[in-house]
Amino acid sequence: MNSRFVPSLAAEPDVLRQTPTAAVVTASYAPDLERCRLLCETLDRYVSGVAHHYILVEHRDVALFRQLENGRRTVVDERDLLPRWLHAFDDPLSLFRRRIWLSLKTMPLRGWHVQQLRRIAISAHAGEDVLIFCDSDVAFLKPFDCSAFWRDGKVRLFRRDGVLSGEGHEEHRIWSRNAGSALGIEPSEVSTHDYISTLIAWRRETVTAMCARIEKIHGRNWVETVGAVRKFSECMIYGRYVDDVLDGAGHFHGSEEFCRVHWTGEALSDDEFRRFVAAMAPEQVAIGMQSFIGTDIGRIRRLIGLD
Repeated sequence: MNSRFVPSLAAEPDVLRQTPTAAVVTASYAPDLERCRLLCETLDRYVSGVAHHYILVEHRDVALFRQLENGRRTVVDERDLLPRWLHAFDDPLSLFRRRIWLSLKTMPLRGWHVQQLRRIAISAHAGEDVLIFCDSDVAFLKPFDCSAFWRDGKVRLFRRDGVLSGEGHEEHRIWSRNAGSALGIEPSEVSTHDYISTLIAWRRETVTAMCARIEKIHGRNWVETVGAVRKFSECMIYGRYVDDVLDGAGHFHGSEEFCRVHWTGEALSDDEFRRFVAAMAPEQVAIGMQSFIGTDIGRIRRLIGLD
């Protein structure tokens, strides 16, 4: 256990203790610093039941993100999480504007791939019972207690049933198939469930058991297996492990999304933004403005009343 991380008692194999500990986990990078700052401010203002907040970044971004640390927030260097044989470089094919992670053991990986690997890897270093994943372009607008993620000793697994059987989900189906391959699930056992969202929870000990299974089946580090393809989703891997390998043990399902996300399209005007917020479902407590859309963070702060 890295001494910078917060230790905690281990959970029981199938049922959590009566009051489990929870950590929020955010993978980020330098261009999203101000978005991550907004997340931290709103998380501290509105979210209860969090023992710690881990921000996972590339080695070169650690010093920049240290300014966000406090007594309950730690910036974690990916070098403390991932194998040292995975190296990050400026990519000449993008005129050095983007980063690429190279090794002799995986496919070339982009930042969004490595962020997923960090989210899985933190389970071997954190000590909390429940890991709650929240993207750095999320802002909380309402009070939220993390106890929403557990019930009767079980953790809430986000799942939208059967959606992959419809049209328009081919990439998700590939992610699901690749998840099954990594987990040693027979190809004939096809899943039609979608597990991808932000503001979702995993059991930490379930993640470490999942990684151990991948390594046992393939005889190599789990990062090698997952990174052997470029189309993968950490949410699909965890969801299929819980449902198809564990038969749901230690979890209950929920399909409501706690965060309303503007995934694609153009940046919203002020009026469009206000309508987007007004359309939040009763259970939704946060909004996400995908950073690549380019919505100005100053406008977001002003429109949610933090400017």
